[in-house]
Amino acid sequence: MLSYYVRDRQRGHRLKLEDVVKMQTHDTARCVGLEDRGTLEVGMKADLNLIDFDALQLEAPHIIFDLPAGGRRMFQGARGYVATIVSGEIIMENGHYTGAVPGKLIRGTQAAPIAA
Repeated sequence: MLSYYVRDRQRGHRLKLEDVVKMQTHDTARCVGLEDRGTLEVGMKADLNLIDFDALQLEAPHIIFDLPAGGRRMFQGARGYVATIVSGEIIMENGHYTGAVPGKLIRGTQAAPIAA
């Protein structure tokens, strides 16, 4: 979405970078009931992607077998993501997994922090 609708689109309306970031973060979080993320604010959970916008590019999709019992799924990687930071730890750096696992499984709606 960032590469095509914001940067590369030749015909039709291009979207603003800030609008697409909001759609992919805040709006998606709210859509699935996650009230404690999607914005950079004090008290909110803030996972971050550091992106080289000019280098952003999709890779060809392929099948990987990383689900339980050898189950398969379609995977499509991307280049241009410099780092992904979860709970203050870098989990991906230049397309490579660092081995860090600071995240956790969540179930159900997450309450928004209470402002003081």
